[in-house]
Amino acid sequence: MRNLITNIIFLAIAVFMLMPHSSLSAENVRHPLYYPVPEYESYQPPDTSGLRYPFSRKSYFSFSEGNDPAPLYGKDPSNLETIIEYDPVTGTYRFSEKIGRTFYRTPAAMSKEDYFKYEMQRSKAEYWQLKSNSENLENESGFLPQLNIGGEGFDRIFGSNTINITPAGSAELIFGFNMSKIDNPTLTEKLRRTPSFTFEEKILMNVAGSIGDKMKLDVNYNTEATFDFENKTKLEYSGKEDEILKKIEAGNVSLPLTGSLITGSQSLFGLKTEMQFGKLTMTTVFSQQRGETSVIEVQGGAQIQEFDITSDSYDANKHYFLSDYFRENYNRALENLPIINSGINITRIEVWVTNKTSNFEESRNIVAFTDLGEAEPYNSSFQPNYSEQGVWPRNEKNDLYSQMTTGAYSGSRNINNVTSILGGFSLGKDFEKIENARRLNPREFDFNSKLGYISLNSALNADEVLAVAYEYTLNGRTYRVGELSSSSGISAPDALYLKLIKSTNFTPASPTWGLMMKNVYAIGAYQVNSQDFTLDVLYQDDRTGNAINYIPEGELNKKILLKLLNLDNLNSNRDPYPDGLFDFMTGITINPSNGRVFFPVLEPFGSDLEKIIRENITGEDVETIVDKYVFQELYDSTKTKAQQIAEKNKFKLSGSYQSSSSSEIMLNAMNVPQGSVKVTAGGRQLTEGVDFTVDYTLGRVTIINQGILESGTPVRISLESNSLFNIQTKTLVGSHFDYKISDDFNIGATIMNLTERPLTQKVNIGDEPISNTIWGLNTSYRTESQFLTTLVDKIPLIETKQPSSITFTGEFAHLIPGHSRAIEKDGNAYIDDFEGSETTIDMKSFSAWSLSSAPVGYFPEAELNNDLRYGFGRAKIAWYVID
Repeated sequence: MRNLITNIIFLAIAVFMLMPHSSLSAENVRHPLYYPVPEYESYQPPDTSGLRYPFSRKSYFSFSEGNDPAPLYGKDPSNLETIIEYDPVTGTYRFSEKIGRTFYRTPAAMSKEDYFKYEMQRSKAEYWQLKSNSENLENESGFLPQLNIGGEGFDRIFGSNTINITPAGSAELIFGFNMSKIDNPTLTEKLRRTPSFTFEEKILMNVAGSIGDKMKLDVNYNTEATFDFENKTKLEYSGKEDEILKKIEAGNVSLPLTGSLITGSQSLFGLKTEMQFGKLTMTTVFSQQRGETSVIEVQGGAQIQEFDITSDSYDANKHYFLSDYFRENYNRALENLPIINSGINITRIEVWVTNKTSNFEESRNIVAFTDLGEAEPYNSSFQPNYSEQGVWPRNEKNDLYSQMTTGAYSGSRNINNVTSILGGFSLGKDFEKIENARRLNPREFDFNSKLGYISLNSALNADEVLAVAYEYTLNGRTYRVGELSSSSGISAPDALYLKLIKSTNFTPASPTWGLMMKNVYAIGAYQVNSQDFTLDVLYQDDRTGNAINYIPEGELNKKILLKLLNLDNLNSNRDPYPDGLFDFMTGITINPSNGRVFFPVLEPFGSDLEKIIRENITGEDVETIVDKYVFQELYDSTKTKAQQIAEKNKFKLSGSYQSSSSSEIMLNAMNVPQGSVKVTAGGRQLTEGVDFTVDYTLGRVTIINQGILESGTPVRISLESNSLFNIQTKTLVGSHFDYKISDDFNIGATIMNLTERPLTQKVNIGDEPISNTIWGLNTSYRTESQFLTTLVDKIPLIETKQPSSITFTGEFAHLIPGHSRAIEKDGNAYIDDFEGSETTIDMKSFSAWSLSSAPVGYFPEAELNNDLRYGFGRAKIAWYVID
């Protein structure tokens, strides 16, 4: 539609330029070479043609181009040849004109002095003519002068007979040729030279014009514009007061509505008409929507943000326990909040990850072990040390560390010998070796010194390794797990022995799978304030269709989930009495700096929920209830697999938080369309310029009515922002009817339809294209009341002379949801089409090939490392490129 309207506008401009100018005539147009007649050319030969109306043979010049300059005579033919020759014998200039070999006119001669005089007069006339033309262009209102179109019909349609168009701008075209040569032996000779043409265009154009008094044209086009919505095109036709057709707009249009339920739109591109039938006004729009609507709620100058997080959206690959001991004692340590029942205090910690950067300043070779410091090792090759009292972790708790330092595996500090020395252990399960591992700086992670877990700022990838070494105090003694680079006395390039937290083979079957915390959720906020922070744990009940804060079974329906999951133990004064609200405890239940919520139970929707159900419900149906509500797969399976179990994914975290208080409110949008911002306080619509101001460029609203800020009245801001990357097509069609009973009483009705067209017929769940229809009614009434004025005057010390008024507004709206017909009648959506599950390996891309290793346990060569005999059993293979 945009291209069609743009083509129509440019076609109108082209037609205008080709139309004859009624104000131009042969009498006021001068030939560019019309010069004063020289004295030596005043001769007029007699007419001998015998024509009734003979052509004048008066010659103003010695050339035919000096003939009568009227456009009626046209230009000289192209085969007419003009010759000027200097005769050195006579010292004169000879002028002759030929058609082929025949003289068209009698040759003439001119003395040198006359010729110089003739050239001087000719140059002066050409100069003054050029100056005259430039001044005329500057005085004209447009690139071309105004046109006057005759005819009464044109005047009736457009209001007058004048057409005026003013184009301005510039156009730049760049042509070039580029030859690229790459001396790459992997490429063929033909591909090493790549010729290409370069073509660039830069157009900056602005066209403003009018056709009569009713139609206006405004086009603003720039090829260098960053976004498409920056180019404006508008064609507007305005009717007279007594005409039915009031207005027609094409191009960038808007449909602003005064209601709060149906707000209309400001960023549209299409066709808009406005007609009036007596007291009824009808506005209709057929367009494409180029913006999106958002709502911001503010109270007391602080912006309110809401969050809604499902139970399967835990913060994965960021939070890890330092050992099995801390995981197994997590619930016990937090069962009596706000007291943490833990005597451990971690004083020093080092965190190492796979180095994927070019920074090797804090890098070391490391060998990380799963069973290091564990009281009950997974691998039976390592024996617990029962002489060490207590179950807390330390290097001496089993014999792994002693075997690696002074025992049979002491040679594994050489990173090149690790595979051969530890060949009896499983790489990726029992241990990991990393060359030049990177040590994280303290700004890249946080750790809880009492509960024994770390929180990384960025999530780890599947192929990254995480290992730690730490030191803590307990009962006055200091214990250590792993080797700290700063105090172990082991210098590079010898490897450090660390505790393995995450391996490259990180699956639910891995021994370290349980070390990843799955009870942490990010609400998407930073620097969260405890004031006005709310959080609730909800369950989506299928029977009622509502989200409730309890489990509707037996005695559980009397206890809220916050209390059951140990998130509500205190009141607002920190007394040990639940008040039904989330306990905001920094460092325990929430980290305010990055907005992460920590459940004080290990598996809130899994085993811990099962324990709660069995403690509160007895009977034969307890197993059925456990199977219905417990989402144990969330912790025993991968996150992707758990998300596919929709029948158990019914829990969620819902709440809100406030930003800092200020009179300036950021709209989180740039280049907001003019007039699209609407602000209401307590349901009352505020006035721009009186109660608030808007910076449409920076997207900022400033509340200038201090009474609204001081009263704490909730403020609601609705706006429409231009979509920066709008690929999906959205069509908006609708009409608004307004019946004006009187100047103070009117009734309105609106019906609109918004349809989205998907990019492909295969859409994912949650991205279904809509086709929603909304209709509604609105009315407003205003009247002055002398009774209220008199009543206010009766109040002591108050006297008013301004009339009082009563204003009533009412709205009703009904939304009819639907989906686009592009995804079939039933609105099919796909969970996964598995198109991305296939991995293609091109046999011709030999650069991605590598020699495979011998499987351990199947080939004797696998026991060899850094030995030529390792490849003796390998098949002979070679690859090469024929150029």
